[in-house]
Amino acid sequence: MFALALRSLRKRAGGFAASFAALFLGAAIVMAFASMLDTSIRGNASGAAAETLTIMAAVVGSWGLILVVLAVSSTLALSVRQRAEEMALLKSIGATPAQLGRMVVGEAAVLAVAAWALGIVPGLLGGRALLAMLHDTGQVPAGIGYAFGPIAPAMGLGVTLVSAVAAAMIAVRRTARARVAESLADAAVGDARLGWKRIAGGIVCLLLGLDLAVITSTVLRDEGDAAMATAGQADIFAALGLALLAPWLIRRIAGALARPLGLLGVAGDLAVSTLLRRTGQMAAVVMPIILFSGIAAGTIYLQEIESDAIRAAGLLSTVEQKNIATLNFVVIGMILVFTAVMLVNTLLAATAYRRREFGQARLAGATPGQVVGAVALEGVLLTVIGLVCGAFAAAFTVVPFGIARAGTALPDLGPLTMAGVAAVAAALTMATALGAARRAVRVPAVEAVAV
Repeated sequence: MFALALRSLRKRAGGFAASFAALFLGAAIVMAFASMLDTSIRGNASGAAAETLTIMAAVVGSWGLILVVLAVSSTLALSVRQRAEEMALLKSIGATPAQLGRMVVGEAAVLAVAAWALGIVPGLLGGRALLAMLHDTGQVPAGIGYAFGPIAPAMGLGVTLVSAVAAAMIAVRRTARARVAESLADAAVGDARLGWKRIAGGIVCLLLGLDLAVITSTVLRDEGDAAMATAGQADIFAALGLALLAPWLIRRIAGALARPLGLLGVAGDLAVSTLLRRTGQMAAVVMPIILFSGIAAGTIYLQEIESDAIRAAGLLSTVEQKNIATLNFVVIGMILVFTAVMLVNTLLAATAYRRREFGQARLAGATPGQVVGAVALEGVLLTVIGLVCGAFAAAFTVVPFGIARAGTALPDLGPLTMAGVAAVAAALTMATALGAARRAVRVPAVEAVAV
């Protein structure tokens, strides 16, 4: 099965591009931050400098693993669905679920190793730039030089390989065990059911976020840095919980909007039909929007509340507070880049896979403009769902931290931050979806259906 996995990678290089991009970027980011540990050890850093370098490596390494697993899971799940006929054929000639699982895991492992190897140089350059920023802000003495290895490459390989293998096991588990007919049906429209494990995971993440929010606003009130630590993680857990429950949210919202969207004609009907039938694929698109908007908005607002509280007290920012601010904004930057790539990759893979569906709709009488219009409506709905969920997740950080530091659950922060986050998310979603849809409908309908 491993030899078959290698042949599959060679034949389907384009189909694995999205997963490879996520693994490559994840490996580069993790190694860039993990090199701070190498720098700390080999540079004999001590005191605040050693703490800053260690925190940056630990925080980004742990959350980087989660983000990479989510990104690769969504793209690999699409890849597995696209290969339903291939897997059905393998089952019909005697392949067992375990063998199919080993094939997909083997493919993911090879991708992970290749992505890690190619990500070493970008990771090294990224780590050097990160240390230069810490030098410029005075958080790390200029005498501490940059070091890369052995911790950074080892951590990069570990995170990338574990992410890929875990994502592959999640993606292939149901398809490998399903009957041939079930696999083909799943490939045609996707699985509309939401498994109990995913539901439980979403609820647990939301409860963890709520627990951190309560601790922030009660036990850690007026505690400053400690409150920031708990509040900063609350929106991450909340965003993860909502992302896991995205299929349920999409079905409920699409069902509620079916009648008003039907008034828009063929495009509205096609959009509603797609959202109700392909909730799994649409949820993969909503996930990065929720993560990006929720975590970015929550962290930026958190830092604004802290800065306002320091100014109101007539104090100057300490080195430790500057460290925290720098870490917050660096994490935001990492999330911005990673979730943007995750969103674009997932949209491109999902839309390209629907070429046959678009061809069938055109043969049934829909015009290319109506097909593209339906994709545009889907993009608008998915963006709105993602942004609303993201704003709700950000509240898990903003409200409790506002109570803890500003004495109010609704601090006067203004709408500009959220508006900026929404604009970036909307631009990425619409530009990618419409661009991919236009390319797909350029193929003659008969040719698209025959693919």
